[in-house]
Amino acid sequence: MRHYPVFLDLRDRRVVVAGAGEVAVAKLRLLLKTEARIEVYGARPAAEVAVWAAEGRIALVAREIATGDADGTALVYGAAGDAAADARAAEIGRAAGALVNIVDDLDGSDFITPAIVDRDPVTVAIGTEGAAPVLARKIKAEVEALLPARLGALTRIGQAFRGRVEALDGKARRSFWSRFYFERGPRALEAGESAVQVTLERLLAEGEDAREGFVHFVGAGPGDPELLTLKARKLLHEADVVIHDRLVPQAILELARREATILSVGKQAYGPSWRQDDINALIVATAARGETVVRLKGGDPVVFGRLDEEIAAVEAAGIGYAVVPGVTSASAAAAAVGQSLTRRGRNSIFRILTGHDVDGFVDHDWRELARPGVTAAVYMGVRASSFLRGRLLMHGARADMPVTAIENASRPGQRVIATTLIELPNALAASSPDGPVMLLLGLEPRAAAASAAELKEAL
Repeated sequence: MRHYPVFLDLRDRRVVVAGAGEVAVAKLRLLLKTEARIEVYGARPAAEVAVWAAEGRIALVAREIATGDADGTALVYGAAGDAAADARAAEIGRAAGALVNIVDDLDGSDFITPAIVDRDPVTVAIGTEGAAPVLARKIKAEVEALLPARLGALTRIGQAFRGRVEALDGKARRSFWSRFYFERGPRALEAGESAVQVTLERLLAEGEDAREGFVHFVGAGPGDPELLTLKARKLLHEADVVIHDRLVPQAILELARREATILSVGKQAYGPSWRQDDINALIVATAARGETVVRLKGGDPVVFGRLDEEIAAVEAAGIGYAVVPGVTSASAAAAAVGQSLTRRGRNSIFRILTGHDVDGFVDHDWRELARPGVTAAVYMGVRASSFLRGRLLMHGARADMPVTAIENASRPGQRVIATTLIELPNALAASSPDGPVMLLLGLEPRAAAASAAELKEAL
């Protein structure tokens, strides 16, 4: 290890940056997060540097650094972007007893500035001894994804409460802070900082062994694990129990921690299924044991996900919950065909429909849906395709209205079936889809649309 990592206290200490141009801007952005008194020397400041000076965030001296300017300074940065100027700044800094960093010059520097993940007061520093800056940036991005954006606020609140917990023995203190930082605190922060204070008081009163169940209703997206939200991935890793429907693929379930209990409660159209009341009871019973439950639903739980019924059951049992949206399958299907669900001059309204519900085929405003230019996504529409075609034709839809069926949108087995309204049932029967299918009314794949436009222009 050539560079020993330390965290230097810069509160009310001087830091000098020799250079005021674009090279200095990146260093200044990071230094401005500290409590240092920052002085910048440079005759031609960049626009951002001038703004920071005008705001009083830095002291700007409109000339090059000179002997004596670094006296009493903790750090000196050579950031002029000119080798001779930076070497002179380094000489002045070292003569004054300061540590020196020359931007992009590892051998000429006394220290290096690592990549930083900032969740003040939580700070993660990442360095590669200058060997692989690209790798440092990649690691930073992955750590950024792991740490909640509001972790700093949670830490500051916990820090202020530490004195109240000091009377507990070591094991009890560890249990208290573990439950606060990894279970109860993040949930409470969703409701605001005052709710976090209430949670701290409750944890202290409950004692070491108390556990409070909680349910996260989480959208798993259309199936591609990379389309999971960062929050969904974090909650999967933290869950004690994952209760999922049949549309959630194994690749996503494998993101749950190894110790978690995985329970399938799949529903299948016109086939064997879990009763909704039984699913509700399972969620409640599991959370009532003090477990952290992730109820994982394909797509977005707020779109045809029976979410209201499950929330009502959880609320009736007095169990806390939160909803984490996901990428809905309609968006993934539109992406698969390279089309927008709305377009200026074509449609300003986009409809989301279901082909069937608990009572069978679903009725809609067919006259409105049959109008030219209408765009709609139909969930669970394969078995209802003949019914949909008949209703739309009866209400004036064109027989050649484009319809695109997307099977397994975003998944490895994705398939695009382009057809027309009149041919829809036949096209689906011929393709025999066995994965989830989204029907897009009024849309065709971009390549097909472009070919049709070219043909029309030629005629």
